[in-house]
Amino acid sequence: MRRGTKFIALVVLFVTAAGALSYAQRRRGGGGRGFYSVRRPEANTFRGDFTFCRLAYRQAPDGDGGGWGVDYPRADQNLPIRLSELTKTPVSFDSGEEVNHVVIQAIDPELYQCPFVMMSEFGATYFDENEALALRAYLLKGGFLWVDDSWGEYAWEHWVRELRKIFPNTADYPIIDVPMNHSMFHTLFDSKRFPQIPAIGNSYARGRTDERWNDPTDDTPYPRAIADSKGRIMVFMSMNTDFGDAYEREGDDPTYFYNFSVEGYAIGINVVLYAMTH
Repeated sequence: MRRGTKFIALVVLFVTAAGALSYAQRRRGGGGRGFYSVRRPEANTFRGDFTFCRLAYRQAPDGDGGGWGVDYPRADQNLPIRLSELTKTPVSFDSGEEVNHVVIQAIDPELYQCPFVMMSEFGATYFDENEALALRAYLLKGGFLWVDDSWGEYAWEHWVRELRKIFPNTADYPIIDVPMNHSMFHTLFDSKRFPQIPAIGNSYARGRTDERWNDPTDDTPYPRAIADSKGRIMVFMSMNTDFGDAYEREGDDPTYFYNFSVEGYAIGINVVLYAMTH
């Protein structure tokens, strides 16, 4: 199937599946943020199928962001559901047909069971020395970290300071811009642009896609990365955009869904497949 046809198939599948998934979200209590228990690794968590792993972190007092739990748990549930629908990737479900997903800390030994880890609001991050060393070892051994949903210059500069605890050698591990012709954006779907996805709340309600209205540096979304010596992306950074909301909020508003979730899932699935195969 040609890549353009695949994207059309993605849209068609979403149209037919949106109602069923919205029902599933309501059944799970996913209609609002609410209160959820944090799902931590257990003895039978990892069974060889894809399990979504979210990285929890301590919040820096001088950081910018809402903390590790933003978009939890619906983004963690919905992205694997779409991955299972749109690819042949075996995704982990429990006996009640709920998606298995887990919250991981950097120093957890179970981190090595997660070839893909995602983190939200990365402008709020704080890593201590042990966490930084653990993440460095994980990434250099083949792990993949996607950090998403931070906005503006202040958040970016804070994140770079934390990231340099993991990779202090800027010559060996420079931060690079990822062009849209990079293979990661074409693993399955032919993504032609990097969208700015707003939170569904205040900004979207006012017709804007940026979130720091007094900071012009958040007007443009951009993908950046750190790669290893062979060019494999280890850390992927989606700045000035909120892919997590595209997944978490897909069932909340049809217009938001079509404008942001479809394109967000195309890139998200591409990223997951890249992480699992590189």
